[in-house]
Amino acid sequence: MSRAQALRLAPRRRPLPGFLVALACCIIAIVGCARSEPTAVAREDELVIFAAASLRNGFATLGKEFERAHPGVAITFSFAGTQELRTQLEHGAVADVFASADQRHMDELLRAGRVANPTVFARNEPVIVVSSEGARTVKALADLPNAARIVVGLPDVPIGRYTLEILERAQAALGPDFRARVEAKVASRELNVRQVLTKVSLGEADAAIVYRTDARSARNSVTVAEIPPESNVVAEYPIAVVTGAPHPGLARAWVDFVLSSAGRRALESAGFTPPVGSSASR
Repeated sequence: MSRAQALRLAPRRRPLPGFLVALACCIIAIVGCARSEPTAVAREDELVIFAAASLRNGFATLGKEFERAHPGVAITFSFAGTQELRTQLEHGAVADVFASADQRHMDELLRAGRVANPTVFARNEPVIVVSSEGARTVKALADLPNAARIVVGLPDVPIGRYTLEILERAQAALGPDFRARVEAKVASRELNVRQVLTKVSLGEADAAIVYRTDARSARNSVTVAEIPPESNVVAEYPIAVVTGAPHPGLARAWVDFVLSSAGRRALESAGFTPPVGSSASR
């Protein structure tokens, strides 16, 4: 076969349609832009703080003061139930500081090597909050079983655990069945103390046990009843720098600020009390 015959028999390659050529060029351009896009990095001036939900008001005030004292620094707070924050940290969440509403969850993170050198910086006291409707029947701890609907924190939530401890202690004075009579009226169990408070504030529950600081934030939407000292507990709040914090210097500065006399005055204004043995001269 001659070369001319072979060329006539060979299949001819058809040129690509114009729109396919244009599409290929677009894809190449997009990929090139994506590869040239710089990788996002954490801001050097951002401090990320994981804090128990009950610290929202006190830390919000402290945050503004800290930012004024450190121009250019921005604080990002993550407020939630202590147990939620602990779980996030255990699964690798990135944060600079962790502030807990109890010692137990902080101790677990310490054992896991996720925090270092925790220090108690404040204390809080549980009280009873009652809705406008519930106020007719609940005026003291002994009246809790008279409530139609009670809301509590989940057992793993600090306020939920404190509530159970209070009910156990109260049985010495109010009868061995007191806890059972209260739990029979529990309508829901919430993930953090703010959710517990909201249920009562909105009239979705008649009564609950929350921290005094949260009861203060509810203003006139609830009535507060004291818990007898012999039945009550004291909540201690530890704070620590998270291991591997992106901004360890800023994290340490925040902890020092919270522990300072100015920090403690701000927390006391929110209803917290200082830890045992603290000194205002710091």
